[in-house]
Amino acid sequence: MAIKLKPRNDRVVVKPDAEEETSAGGIMLAPSASKDKPQQGEVVAVGAGKLDDKGKPIPTGIKPGMKVLFGKYSGTEVKVNGEDMLVLREDDIIAIVEKA
Repeated sequence: MAIKLKPRNDRVVVKPDAEEETSAGGIMLAPSASKDKPQQGEVVAVGAGKLDDKGKPIPTGIKPGMKVLFGKYSGTEVKVNGEDMLVLREDDIIAIVEKA
């Protein structure tokens, strides 16, 4: 059965990019080698936004499909339909990646 996540409030669901197979110096890494966690991914779903003092949502500036950078140890890792996902707060997103 397929599962669909709908984040609450200012939460964002991100699919992290694949882990690097080569080091920064161009050396191929063995599958068992300690690899850095990816810090970039694609936004899959976005919550309604933070709530103001009156309980109304303040919309986020993040949209599904955007590429974003996030903190190395941010969010909660979950597995959805066999894929690794990350649930973060909007504030954990450091930057939006745009093509030059």
